[in-house]
Amino acid sequence: MRLLTLSMLLAGSIASTGVLAQSMNEDDLKWINQCIRDNRDEGASAAVVRAYCVCMNEKMDSNETRSITQWEKSNPSARRACERQAGWR
Repeated sequence: MRLLTLSMLLAGSIASTGVLAQSMNEDDLKWINQCIRDNRDEGASAAVVRAYCVCMNEKMDSNETRSITQWEKSNPSARRACERQAGWR
């Protein structure tokens, strides 16, 4: 019974991770990684910076050509919302 429960939990965690990975494409990952590099020295933990960058990427239009760092400057309300969501400030 324990093995069955453990197997089900493992399968559920793998399935939920796959859903997230499928919703992000290579372009999203490129922008998120650039955002993480741009913000790594801003005093927040790596997890907070990643959560912030993912949030900002989700708020941006898929056809946006600017980086997250460029886009956040002209969208301060989105920046503040993602800071709160990520637990940054």
